[in-house]
Amino acid sequence: EAASYAGEDAIIPLKLMDEFYPILKERNLIGLLHDIEVPLIPVLAEMEWNGIEIDTSLLNMLSCKYNKKLDEISNQIYAIAGEEFNLNSPKQISEILFFKLKLPKSKKIKTGFSTDVNTLEKLAVEYDIAVKLLEYRETQKLLSTYIDAIPTQVNSNSGRVHTSFNQTIAATGRLSSTQPNLQNIPIRTDSGKKIREAFIVPEGFTMVSADYSQIELRILAHLSSDESLIQAFKEDRDIHTHTASVIYNVFPEMVTSQMRRAAKTINFGLIYGMGPHNLSNQLKIPFTEAQLFIKTYFEQFPTIQNYMDITIENARKNGYVETLLGRRRYLTDINSSNHRVREATERTAINTPVQGSAADIIKIAMVQINNEISLAFEHVRMLLQVHDELIFEVPENIVHEFVEWVVYKMSNAYKMKIPLKVDTGIGENWSVAH
Repeated sequence: EAASYAGEDAIIPLKLMDEFYPILKERNLIGLLHDIEVPLIPVLAEMEWNGIEIDTSLLNMLSCKYNKKLDEISNQIYAIAGEEFNLNSPKQISEILFFKLKLPKSKKIKTGFSTDVNTLEKLAVEYDIAVKLLEYRETQKLLSTYIDAIPTQVNSNSGRVHTSFNQTIAATGRLSSTQPNLQNIPIRTDSGKKIREAFIVPEGFTMVSADYSQIELRILAHLSSDESLIQAFKEDRDIHTHTASVIYNVFPEMVTSQMRRAAKTINFGLIYGMGPHNLSNQLKIPFTEAQLFIKTYFEQFPTIQNYMDITIENARKNGYVETLLGRRRYLTDINSSNHRVREATERTAINTPVQGSAADIIKIAMVQINNEISLAFEHVRMLLQVHDELIFEVPENIVHEFVEWVVYKMSNAYKMKIPLKVDTGIGENWSVAH
């Protein structure tokens, strides 16, 4: 049985290669395959083998704390509702919110009225019960996905968690990780920071985080050839302050924190094709004001608008978009007659070359680092890749030398019109290093 199974595993890829290789050749993807994806396989295998050490006692302590918090939130919700009900049942939540408490009804779905995150976030502006329900879901998710799940996935022999990295899941070319998924731990919340504290290194070692700084905005500046953004990046200016200065037509010194926040939201939102509706929700400003923001932005950065228009136009004509390295994503709905479907696909067309190029660049860096790391440094291990960030386990006595080396390698992984910038952090755990 084992021989038959293993034989099938060996022969089917060979048959598939005969089928797919001519197509890859025709689409100019042989370079991407041989220079990036195939050399990346042993890198990922080694990272999976290395694993990462976990402080299970800290996670057990967090489990007690968050289960207690879950009970407290549940009781607060029951007090507002005037009765106990199943907090994991959308149907029961819907009955409490929209029929008993008579809150403004949401969109109708098969099971009644929606109680999804968007609905609760809108209601949370005025109603405490929606705030508490969101808090309950977030706490429950942290417990089930990370705090209680990770200790069960620690290998008894190594004392480490060995996640699986997937090369062919995300359509943009990004890596994903499973069992456990270490790519979606919240970054900015206190809870996420606490969970990251549980990812540690052995005695005598330091954790190093090396993170591409604003790589997607840099790629957007490169792809669009926008002189203003390129110059700002070359001079290492605060890009959000620079954008705010241009949009509001004030000197950089006059940019307030509120102006910078608005500019930051627009900068990152543009990569995902964000429209005025989403911008008004995120900044909590009127729709007309959000429209004006976006209009002003594109008036000040016309080359970005031009790049986006050309990208969508080419996607309509070709049926796909490409990254800087030629990775393709086919967009079957780009000419859909359904305007919502078409607009969503247009947003994908804008985002994929940017996010996909960032994914390709960090893969190149990983391959180059792995090729040289064992010759340059003893006992250094690459542990994790999380989007634009690489995590290493480094002996304490060589940490500063290693940081200098890894910044050089990542900064020079791919040449663009502007330099790639790498931020680093060191510490006894992932939270401190990040």
